Amino acid sequence: MPWLVQESLLGFARALRSAGLPVTAAHERLFLQAAAEVGISAREQVYWAGRCTLTGSPDDIVPFDEVFASWFGGASFDRLTRRPSSLPSGLQAPLVDGAESVLRLSGSPAPAVASSIEVLRHRDIGVMGAAEQQELRRLLATLAPRPPRRRARRHTAARRGDLDGPRTLREQRRRMGEVGPVVYRRKRLRNRRTVVLLDVSGSMRPYADSNLRLAHRMLHAAPRTTEVFTMGTRLTRVTRALRPRIADQALVAAGDVVPDWAGGTRLGEMLRAFVDRWGRGGLARQAVVVIFSDGWERQGPELLAEQARRLRALAHCVIWVSPHRGKSGYQPVQQGIVAVLPHVDHFVAGHSLAAFAELLDVVAQA
Repeated sequence: MPWLVQESLLGFARALRSAGLPVTAAHERLFLQAAAEVGISAREQVYWAGRCTLTGSPDDIVPFDEVFASWFGGASFDRLTRRPSSLPSGLQAPLVDGAESVLRLSGSPAPAVASSIEVLRHRDIGVMGAAEQQELRRLLATLAPRPPRRRARRHTAARRGDLDGPRTLREQRRRMGEVGPVVYRRKRLRNRRTVVLLDVSGSMRPYADSNLRLAHRMLHAAPRTTEVFTMGTRLTRVTRALRPRIADQALVAAGDVVPDWAGGTRLGEMLRAFVDRWGRGGLARQAVVVIFSDGWERQGPELLAEQARRLRALAHCVIWVSPHRGKSGYQPVQQGIVAVLPHVDHFVAGHSLAAFAELLDVVAQA
C-alpha cells in the first residue's frame, strides 16, 4: 500500500480512538489489510473497510460516521495512490511528532480533517514525544481555570433574590411614607479554597510535568485561595515556589524544593500528614481537594482508606484524577483506588489536554 495512503488511514484510525472508540493496534492492522483487499479507489470502499474492522457495536456507528466525514471530507482517494518523489509546493502534511493530519491539497477544497491540535488534545500525555510535549505546554498555558465559588455571609444588593427588609424600610422613610421600590439582596459569592495534591512518585513520572503546569494555572487563577502540595515519600508545600508567572520558572523553583521526584509513594501516610498538619488546621475545611494520582500504594490500602475518609469529612468536595481513568478498557481495580472511591465525590480522567479541560469544569462547578 502506498505510503501516503497508509499514513492517512492510520491517522483516521487514531482519530477514532481519540473520539472514544476502542481502536487498538490490532484493529489498525486489520483495517489496513481490509483496505488493501477491497481497494481505495472509492470512498465507499474505504468506509466499509473501516466500518467492518474499527467498530464493535451499533453505538460506534454514529461517531464512526462523524469522524469519517470530518477526516476525509470530500477528497477523492485516487490522488493518494502514488507516493510522489518530491512533494509539490501546494502539498502540506503537518505532523506533530506522531499526531497525523490528512494531506491537504491547495487549489482544491481542503477536506475538513481533524487538525493536529485536536488530535493532540486527546492524545495520552504519557506517550507524547518531545515535539508534542512542547506543543502541549503551549496549549496548557491557554487554559483558563475558573475557581469554585461559595456563598459568603454578607449580602449585596440585587435585582432579585431575598427581600432586603431594612433597606426597603429606610427607602420608605426617605420617601416620607410614600410607596417606593422593594429592595432585594443576595449573598455575595467568594472563591472557595482549592487544594491540589500532586503524586510525584515514579509511576506518575510521565504525567508529573503536565500536572504541575496545570496546578500552576489553577494557582494563578485564584492565588489567594489555592494551595499546591506534592506527595511522594514526603509531603511538600510548593505554593510559594509556583508563584512566578512564567511556568518554566515556576517548575524550576518547584524542582528545587521537592526532594522526592519520581521516587516511591506512600499515599496513606501523605494524606495523613496533610490532614494532621494542614487539613484540620483549616486548609481543607469546606475546600475543594483535587488529588492527582494513579492510586498505586506500597503499603496496604487500609491506611489510605481511613485517611481519605478523614479528608472527605473535612472537605466540601474531593476529586480524584487518575491518568488511567480515560483509557479504553480501564477498570478501577488497584487497591488504592478501590480504597478511596467510597470517599471521593468525582473520579475523573487526567491523561490528556481534553481531560484537563473537563477536570477544570468539574472543579469550577464543585
